Amino acid sequence: DKLSEYMQQRWGLADAGFDYNVVAVFGSQSTGKSTLLNRLFGTRFDVMDEGQRQQTTRGIWADRGTDAMPVLILDVEGTDGRERGENQDFERKSALFSLAVAEVLLVNMWETMVGLYNGANMGLLKTVMEVNLQLFGGSQGSKTLLHFVIRDHVSSTPLANLAKTLRIDMDRIWMGLNKPEGLEDAKLGDYFDLKFSSLPHKLLQPENFEQAALALRSQFVDTKSNEYVFQPEYKRRVPADGFPRYAEAVWEKVVSNKDLDLPTQQELLAQYRCDEIAAAALIPFRAAIDALRPRVREGEIVQGLGEVARTARSQALGAFDDQAARYHSEVYAKKRSAFVQTLDGELHALALNQVKNALSQAADTFSSQSHKALEKAESSDRSFSVVVGAVRKRVSTWFNDLVDSLTIEGAEWTLAAEVKQLEAMLDTITAKLREAEMERALKQLRRQAQDTLSEVVADRLNNPDEAMWSGVMAGFDAANAEAEQQLRRRMDMAEVYGGEQRSKLQRALRSGVWEDMVRALKEEVADQMVLLKLRSKLEDRFRYDEAGLPRVWRPSDDIDAQFAQARSAAQALLPLFSRIDTSASSTLPQPVSAAVGTFFPPGFDVERSLVLISASRQRELGKRFGREADALYLEAKRAMVTTQNHVPVWVMVLLVLLGWNEAMTILFNPLYLVLTALIAGSAFVLHNLRLWGPAVRAVGGLVNVANDHVHELLVEAVNRTDPGRNRDAPAEGRSRRQARSEEIEMDPLGDSSKDLSVSRSSNSSHSISRSSSKSQLHT
Repeated sequence: DKLSEYMQQRWGLADAGFDYNVVAVFGSQSTGKSTLLNRLFGTRFDVMDEGQRQQTTRGIWADRGTDAMPVLILDVEGTDGRERGENQDFERKSALFSLAVAEVLLVNMWETMVGLYNGANMGLLKTVMEVNLQLFGGSQGSKTLLHFVIRDHVSSTPLANLAKTLRIDMDRIWMGLNKPEGLEDAKLGDYFDLKFSSLPHKLLQPENFEQAALALRSQFVDTKSNEYVFQPEYKRRVPADGFPRYAEAVWEKVVSNKDLDLPTQQELLAQYRCDEIAAAALIPFRAAIDALRPRVREGEIVQGLGEVARTARSQALGAFDDQAARYHSEVYAKKRSAFVQTLDGELHALALNQVKNALSQAADTFSSQSHKALEKAESSDRSFSVVVGAVRKRVSTWFNDLVDSLTIEGAEWTLAAEVKQLEAMLDTITAKLREAEMERALKQLRRQAQDTLSEVVADRLNNPDEAMWSGVMAGFDAANAEAEQQLRRRMDMAEVYGGEQRSKLQRALRSGVWEDMVRALKEEVADQMVLLKLRSKLEDRFRYDEAGLPRVWRPSDDIDAQFAQARSAAQALLPLFSRIDTSASSTLPQPVSAAVGTFFPPGFDVERSLVLISASRQRELGKRFGREADALYLEAKRAMVTTQNHVPVWVMVLLVLLGWNEAMTILFNPLYLVLTALIAGSAFVLHNLRLWGPAVRAVGGLVNVANDHVHELLVEAVNRTDPGRNRDAPAEGRSRRQARSEEIEMDPLGDSSKDLSVSRSSNSSHSISRSSSKSQLHT
């Protein structure tokens, strides 16, 4: 009764449920057990008067640890006291009681007791452990921690060696126990864990003692410590409000040796009936839940799931309480708790699946809607946070409403972790959206700069001069400055405020604009483009004069000198095109290699990008251009020769004088005049219509036909003279004539070379035919 009153009114442990611990101390009298407990837990147990050596603690005393420690401390009377003499009955009972109710049993001993049998209370421990195994060994579901605290440790023997000695003694004791039937193979570790600590001498080393005591105290206070002693396997699973009755029953059992493990008939009946009621109540509950479970597993977000779950849970608990509340209260409470855990476990799993589906949908919705909103807001001045924040607010509100609909009042589980998971997912997606927005901005700005630079590069390289690279770099500086200004505006809108991040994006933009310019330059200095530019430069200097008028070469002109100057001017462009000159840039640091890491990203190979045409390509292009230049030179030479080879005037006068009579004859003879007019008109028409080729082929064909006809007549005449000879000549003539006609028909119009070859072949064939005919006639 006193213990129950203290736990409720003075210690406040009655409402702790299972969240409390029990510690007891065991050891010889006057070894400082109460002092140890006061140091570790802040209790106020009476301690021995240092001026007298007599018993201080009689019986078993209890107190709660200070600083709101939910620990019940039992200060047990010491063993081997002169007050009780040889009567060790209470010592055994108190030790057995401590083993039964305490989670941690502090075994207090001096260093000098280690290795002793009676001095270290090994005999008493053996008796207590044997009786404990007989009474509680068959049903005890938890272990007890035996924490050996070695006092006055002043020798040089390490704690590990002392612990090894005690562990050997405990194993020897366990092996010598008379174990009950069925537990013959039980091991010490199945029921007890051993732990060892030491404390310096309290009087000789007071400061060291206090430090060691504080360190030992942390093992009972600091839940995060690896040395924390109150582990779940030591719990007795006795609620705090039932501990006084539990301690009383244990004491009675120790005193009377009653078997505590056998429940009463009332408890047995309550356990059986509560299990039956719970199984019956689960049937309609699972029927309601299982109807929705497949839809949730398939990824669907089932509307009204929370309401269905709450209704099914309430009905199941109501059915259980109506029938099970009549039975044993403790059994009913335990069974009800287990039943609630079963219901909540199934509902929690279903709710987690629903929330998982909602998380996936919320992430997809947030990502897609944010992309669309950012695209629409691109032309406006709305910031990234405003656009994305509006979408995030809608998604979060929808998700929180869904989570609230799944919350069940009274359930031990919550969905707060899933809400945090959504926030983490949205943060990740927001970061990706911001990164994608910046990537998109970089691409857009690079395209704009590329359009500007392409025009500048094409204009400057198509009109090369000494200021070519100055113009190109001026265009790069202007395009880069405009792109950086737009990038800063876009970074402000996307709320990219980190200095390093902004610098990284700016360097990426600069390198991108530079690469685009280099790409445009390389397109302009491709092999054919370079040769075209060199030829254009050569023609401008060679074929046109200073006024831009075409040159007409005269015999008095120095064509060789002009050609040499023009070719030198054109060849001078090749080294100019081969490497980018950045000296005129107002943006790039000089030398340009210093721009890496400041203007350009680290690791950017700017030196390599400066080379547009390698030395080997320059040599190859120089050779090719030389051949083209020589062809142009020869063409000019031929034109000069053509202009020099004109018909002299005196020849023209001589032709007029000698042909005067023929001309008069044609003019005054109507027949000759008409025939001349027809021939001249036909020639004029054929010349204007460019039909000389077809006309020549047609005339050639007519000539061939005539030749074939004459050949056949001659062959027939020969055959009449000698019918037995050359029977197959007409057929051969026809086949040759057909082949020639087909050959003429298949020749394309305008191919003068083929016309000439056909005419020559036809003429040669006719000549052969005529020779053969003549030979036949001769024969």
